[in-house]
Amino acid sequence: MKLHFYGAARTVTGSLHGVEVNGERILLDCGLYQGHREEALKRNRTLPDWAIAAGHLILSHAHVDHCGNIPGLVKQGFTGNIYSTAPTRDLAALMLQDSAHIHEQDAKFLSRRRRKAGHNGEIKPLYTLGDALRSLEHFITLPYHRPFRLASGVHFTFFDAGHILGAAMVLLEVQENGKKARLLFSGDLGRRNMPILRDPEIVSDVDYLILESTYGNRKHNDRDLMDEALAGEVDRILQTGGKLYIPSFSLERAQEILLSIHKLEAQNRIPVLPVYLDSPLASAITDVFRLHPECFDEELLRMLNRKDLPFFTQNLVRVRSADESREVMVRKESAIVIAGSGMCEFGRIVHHLSYGLSSPANTVAIVGFQAANTLGRKLLDNVNPVRIFGDDVAVRARIVALDGFSAHADLPELLWFVKEIRSRGYLKKVFLVHGEDRALMNLKQELKQTGLESVEVPEQDSMYDLNA
Repeated sequence: MKLHFYGAARTVTGSLHGVEVNGERILLDCGLYQGHREEALKRNRTLPDWAIAAGHLILSHAHVDHCGNIPGLVKQGFTGNIYSTAPTRDLAALMLQDSAHIHEQDAKFLSRRRRKAGHNGEIKPLYTLGDALRSLEHFITLPYHRPFRLASGVHFTFFDAGHILGAAMVLLEVQENGKKARLLFSGDLGRRNMPILRDPEIVSDVDYLILESTYGNRKHNDRDLMDEALAGEVDRILQTGGKLYIPSFSLERAQEILLSIHKLEAQNRIPVLPVYLDSPLASAITDVFRLHPECFDEELLRMLNRKDLPFFTQNLVRVRSADESREVMVRKESAIVIAGSGMCEFGRIVHHLSYGLSSPANTVAIVGFQAANTLGRKLLDNVNPVRIFGDDVAVRARIVALDGFSAHADLPELLWFVKEIRSRGYLKKVFLVHGEDRALMNLKQELKQTGLESVEVPEQDSMYDLNA
């Protein structure tokens, strides 16, 4: 068995790994790489030949850094099946259509700018809506815990990763040349005792582990403290008359923020004020959540049994059109604006920030991971001014990080997960992916200190022979 590492190797985005066994090539995820525009375009447009030639793709979950380049993969010649849980397929259908729309609009914008500069030639999108729809024809859905025979000597099973709706860890069970091996791919690992979803599962008898490392050098703030912090930021904008902007991933984070606001209102910890969900995608995803109660934890199921709709605040406004978004932007009122994208790289939040960053009355609450070179990271790093739509925008708004909302396991939780895996079998080797260098190296050192001897941090385009 050989492992190939291409995306999310020594970086966070663009998850893409490969397994070669018994003559079969199996992909684990195929996400969009996000970062500097030119580098991102190059990496997303030129996938490795071994990935295109693979016969199978197993998708861990529907975040775009894990599924977002599936249409590009199919466009470049991939013909195999794509396996996921049912919620992941439903969410991916929305995410990939939205991603295609963004790529098409981005290409149009760049082409217009190119023509104005006197250059010929059109910029083509990474993929189109048609490409996204064709890729959905490749999906086959499976529930958690049901083993599936992928090929001779190769079975896989999904386990609950507790990260987002439908997110799965992938256990590959392989028999090759008379030897057996069990490889677990974590996807993105969730946290324990979080609202909405069940906790991550522990899998027994794992030989090899591919583990995400996003927060391999950090400890999150306590989740309960995040509701208090959110309430405090609401109180502030009520005093200043400003807006609370929450750049949010449309999938999971937006629903979690809505649930927190709903609880704070019900407990009279904040007054009822306008909450604008300025993301048609997040709105559609919220409806998908209601279709999959089989993924919910006991608390959320109790709310649903009481007919208490958890993702709907008392004054929720779903903003549909761009014109409605512009009206919200200029409206003089204290309000909460939840808009994508989560890293402030595109989408309606960028327009809100271009208008509202220069006012000290406003607050921007960062509630998720911000990759290097994104606008969200620059705001966290106190860059001032920031460049938006080609203009310098002064940052006078309050910038606050509420990282306790993160759906990723932090350092103590990652260490706990590996400890539990080791307690239920002999873990031979761990491969750390999906992290920046400081997180990767810190987690490697921490794991070594627990007595785990073999911990690898793969480089991009690296390959490991597990029989060597």
